[in-house]
Amino acid sequence: MSQVTVVTGGGRGIGAAVAVRLARAGHAVGIGYERARDAAEETAARVRAEGVACAVVRADTSVEEDVDRLFTTVREELGPVTGLVNNAGITGTLGRFTETPVERMRRVVDVNVLGALICARRAALEMSTRHGGAGGAIVNISSAAATLGGPGEYVHYGASKAAVDAITVGLSKELATEGIRVNSVQPGMVLTDIHAAMGDAERPWRAAGRVPMGRPGEPEEIAGAVAWLLSPEASYTTGAVLRVAGGL
Repeated sequence: MSQVTVVTGGGRGIGAAVAVRLARAGHAVGIGYERARDAAEETAARVRAEGVACAVVRADTSVEEDVDRLFTTVREELGPVTGLVNNAGITGTLGRFTETPVERMRRVVDVNVLGALICARRAALEMSTRHGGAGGAIVNISSAAATLGGPGEYVHYGASKAAVDAITVGLSKELATEGIRVNSVQPGMVLTDIHAAMGDAERPWRAAGRVPMGRPGEPEEIAGAVAWLLSPEASYTTGAVLRVAGGL
């Protein structure tokens, strides 16, 4: 069976690395993006250069209609969806909890939690044998902040990623008999432009001393873990929360 995987937030950072890594493994890739269309198209070009098909769709994952359009377009252009990488996520700017506006907290929860739920729900409807699908796999991108808490930086973000891991465990049990595996990857400090979006582009290097391995990670190092969880080699792995954080 051909593999068709939706990667939300697939235009940049970890999402882009995952899209290219999956392409090398033979997956056709549907890239969802919210704002950075140029980056998404550049990633799509890299995916196609690996000899597989790619679709690019604008979608705010917290909006059900956008998610439906993303999955419908991918199915029509690439074929039945067999995988989802729930990667789209935001942090907002860094700051202490008492100085974080409620509007920012709400947006983070909308994207990171509700968005992950909406995407996972649509993926389950596409892939579940109970609904006529052929099975598949979901990988949720969490964060080491889910257990570290993000004190002084983004407690709300850490809380949202802890919710993602709870979603992973719950769905893995609910969907296990319907042919769908659900796992989570917890990256640590990774070199992506999310840090600039937080307001501190140099954060990975300043915080590298916190990491036992003494350096930030590369997006490709996260992508390898995601690709394994989506592969037949992980056929008996579900409900796992895999830490890829240099020892954090």
